[in-house]
Amino acid sequence: MEYSCEENANFGNMLLQVNQSDESSQPYRTSFHFQPPKNWLNDPNGPMYYKGMYHLFYQHNPSSPLFGDIMIWAHSVSRDLVNWAHLKPALCPSDSYDINSCWSGSATILPSGKPVILYTGIDSKKHQVTNLVEPKDDSDPLLQEWVKSEKNPVMVPPSDVEVDCFRDPTTAWQGLDGKWRVLVGAKTRDSSRGVALLYHSDDFVRWTKFPNPLFGSEVTGMWECVDFFPVSINGTIGVETSVNSECVRHVLKASYGGHDCYVVGSYDPETEKFLADSDFSGSVSDLRLDYGTYYASKTFFDNAKNRRISWGWVYELDSKEDAIEKGWSGLMSLPREIWLDESGKRLVQRPVEELKNLRANRVCLHRKKLEGGSVLEVSGITASQADIEVVFELPDLEDDEEEVEFLDSDQSDPQELCKASVQGVYGPFGLLTLASKDMSEQTAIFFRVFRCHEGYSILMSSDHSKSSLTTNVDKSSHGTFLDMDPKHGKISLRCLIDHSIIESYGGGGRSVMTSRVYPKLAIGEEVYLHVFNNGTKTVTLSSLEAWSMTKAHFNSNDIQ
Repeated sequence: MEYSCEENANFGNMLLQVNQSDESSQPYRTSFHFQPPKNWLNDPNGPMYYKGMYHLFYQHNPSSPLFGDIMIWAHSVSRDLVNWAHLKPALCPSDSYDINSCWSGSATILPSGKPVILYTGIDSKKHQVTNLVEPKDDSDPLLQEWVKSEKNPVMVPPSDVEVDCFRDPTTAWQGLDGKWRVLVGAKTRDSSRGVALLYHSDDFVRWTKFPNPLFGSEVTGMWECVDFFPVSINGTIGVETSVNSECVRHVLKASYGGHDCYVVGSYDPETEKFLADSDFSGSVSDLRLDYGTYYASKTFFDNAKNRRISWGWVYELDSKEDAIEKGWSGLMSLPREIWLDESGKRLVQRPVEELKNLRANRVCLHRKKLEGGSVLEVSGITASQADIEVVFELPDLEDDEEEVEFLDSDQSDPQELCKASVQGVYGPFGLLTLASKDMSEQTAIFFRVFRCHEGYSILMSSDHSKSSLTTNVDKSSHGTFLDMDPKHGKISLRCLIDHSIIESYGGGGRSVMTSRVYPKLAIGEEVYLHVFNNGTKTVTLSSLEAWSMTKAHFNSNDIQ
């Protein structure tokens, strides 16, 4: 059955009905994280900046809050990455090559300035194929109409790849030889090896598979939503996707096993070899863009501000019945700037600067001593909708070195250390977010310091065990080891709280962790925020700044 985008031209107007709902009946809807007006959302698709507008396309089921047999590309635009207008869907099933869904893909800006999109179509045989579309009117900054190529499909699964394991083409890049390159995620038929297949094209229409994948792994299974992009070795400035010089390294990201993992390395376009610093292991040792509830991310180069921005899908952890009752499912993470750290070995992230425009009333704390067992309330802000920046110091750490617990971080799973209630020497200490008045509900975002073979190791964790009194939600906690030495630097944490989601940036964004929680008591105005120290040793709260966050605008009629 053909699915018409025109039938859903009033898609954005549904938002008004949702926003008029009483907060008590929709306590988990967010105020500054992007959500569709209703129904299902998953992967971000084809983000771009074009003629003064930011575009976000995303996977959407227009008929249900559950993943569906027919998926489309919904479309929203913004001038500032904060306030959004919902437009009619951009891509809907219409032809044999995508009649069973328009799945994920990416946008590429051609040298002429014209945008094009490669996306995965589920064809009439339920095979996954790659299709090409271009704007009907590229003078329109809203890009409201798209035309599918008469040459579709432009790529089909090769013989050694499963026909339902060939999807999610990347943004393309152009080499000095003029050829375009693009990657497609896949799984091989014989070995179930996850691979990034490489394709070449002279004209962006006729694509030829390169003999060897750019990269692969025997231990991960299928690679989804592959991303490949250069990062500068000097500072935070982003670079356009086709840039390749001695001043950049390359990042290959693959989504598998519920996580977005990446490797950093060097790319040689003449030999089409990507030499990564490490291989994917399919274990907790893999580098991740986010150590929490986050998947299927997609980056783009923002040429307006020379930065690379990443989006990710924050999926639900409640039940299908809950999704149906809510009438929606899925959030987008905040848009994040992303760059290479000074070591050249891993990525750093922070929320885009524009989000600071939502900050309202501010409270501050400075030079507070947090003795063991301390719990200090942070009042004066809206704790359900807030932005908090806090810095901790451990001035006596070296004097107490022999007392600090030893941990072999190379052999330890941080997921097993995520209890905020366990008393250590230095930590757990951090924030108790989305807490109820009686503290029976709370989501603890904390650090804990251990001795290890080469100095110290810092655990960063989000403990969800008390996040909700509701029993039918996943309360699995998140943890990772923060790549920094507490002897030579302060330990910073930034948390953005938005009703049912907490994005936590540790160590200046060296590690990021997204929490998806469903409090029963800690909702609306009945939410509290605390700083705590559950360790035996005193920790110094060097500084804390917290702001209430105002609501972003999600209006289908106005472009803010």
